[in-house]
Amino acid sequence: MPRPTWNALLAVPEPLLLPVAHDALSARLIEAAGFRAASVGGFALMGARHGIPDIGLVGLKEMADGVRDILAATTLPLMIDGDDGYGDVKNVTRTMRTYERLGAAAIFIEDQVSPKRCGHMAGKSVVPTEVMERKISAAAAARDSKDTFLLARTDARALEGLDGALRRGERYLKAGADGIFIEAPVSIAELERIGRAFKGTPQLANMLEDGATPLMTPSDLYGLGFQMVAYPVSLLFRIVHTMQRALADMRAGTLRLQGEGVSFADFKRLTGFDDWAAVEDRFNR
Repeated sequence: MPRPTWNALLAVPEPLLLPVAHDALSARLIEAAGFRAASVGGFALMGARHGIPDIGLVGLKEMADGVRDILAATTLPLMIDGDDGYGDVKNVTRTMRTYERLGAAAIFIEDQVSPKRCGHMAGKSVVPTEVMERKISAAAAARDSKDTFLLARTDARALEGLDGALRRGERYLKAGADGIFIEAPVSIAELERIGRAFKGTPQLANMLEDGATPLMTPSDLYGLGFQMVAYPVSLLFRIVHTMQRALADMRAGTLRLQGEGVSFADFKRLTGFDDWAAVEDRFNR
């Protein structure tokens, strides 16, 4: 069965919640929990797969390998973090084609200067607006399918103020983006203003713990005009904390966490053990 298109997801009159998957198992858990879609972000994927920060240390090939694993593990439509496109317009073109052909339903490209970094870190810089406009135009032209959703992200809020970020958003939409993502607004008032500025245009709000943007409920964000709500670190941060506790427990020689994890039977179910066992039974008779 084909994955729903991104526009079909957005047509449902409720916020589209996007937990960020960092590996195949997390993607499978997101689907099992009943979410309609998910996202794959550079911060979580680099941290989990390579153990490194999101400061532009990996390229398209390394990211695409992780994305391929995640797409293979779920039937959910996924939004993929295309970073800055990994170069100029020809690299953006290759990025779009790579992710679209892997099965991405949506892709976002940002306007940071390479090497880029997490949008809530200090030390960012952005390319001139016209450079990003050319990248967006190239990304839109590179799509094989008109159903592939292109989201333009700007990190200009921290550098040019909210006015500058809004002006960039308007120009990126004119250049061919289907939706807009103003990264790291610092107050509810700024979120309200962004929502008003792009009313009727698909917008994404990024809910990152300990980040610059205040956390709000999906329904409140939807009321402001944000159709998409992403959670880029929520799963990863909780998993890291649980592993740290488990490791401390092992070092102490105790099993205080016994019973807090899933059961062996549950893990086999989540990883599709019965389906593979059925293949064995069918062909090994």
